[in-house]
Amino acid sequence: MPVLLLSIMKTLYLIRHAKSSWKDLNAPDHKRKLNERGKRDAPFMGELLHKKGVQPDIIVSSYAVRALTTAKIIAKAVGYAESDIDVRQEVYLASFQTLMNIVRHLNNKANIAFLFGHNPDFTAFANTFSDEYIPNVPTCGIVEIRFDVQQWSDITSDNGQVISFEFPKKYFSGE
Repeated sequence: MPVLLLSIMKTLYLIRHAKSSWKDLNAPDHKRKLNERGKRDAPFMGELLHKKGVQPDIIVSSYAVRALTTAKIIAKAVGYAESDIDVRQEVYLASFQTLMNIVRHLNNKANIAFLFGHNPDFTAFANTFSDEYIPNVPTCGIVEIRFDVQQWSDITSDNGQVISFEFPKKYFSGE
């Protein structure tokens, strides 16, 4: 009888924080909150993921208020416990190598991961795996990257591919 090997792929959803407020110019950058558009976009994008049946096994977020708030809103929409979000300071202002290290060290039991963070790092990271140039991952933009690997530690720029790219302005015209 032939042995059937299942190819388990890893999927990363790179999610940039929703639109943040510049209302308080004295607030440190990492403490900026979401503005009204961000409060509209994050639940909308979470519902979009939910309707697609996307269920993360793990969520990792920058500790910045705008990223963590976006993560909490989207986690709620997809039925992921807010208390299980892995909050990491190193995602904030992360270099490409830092992002790669974070992803490579994810728990291998997780096949679908959400990573919440910031630009310009997320755009550069996404472009590493994209066949078409992405000029900007906009606020609350979601880049789905699939890796043909069984372990996160095996990801490289050669075994990942952008599968989808969603962002609020695709759905809200005139902005």
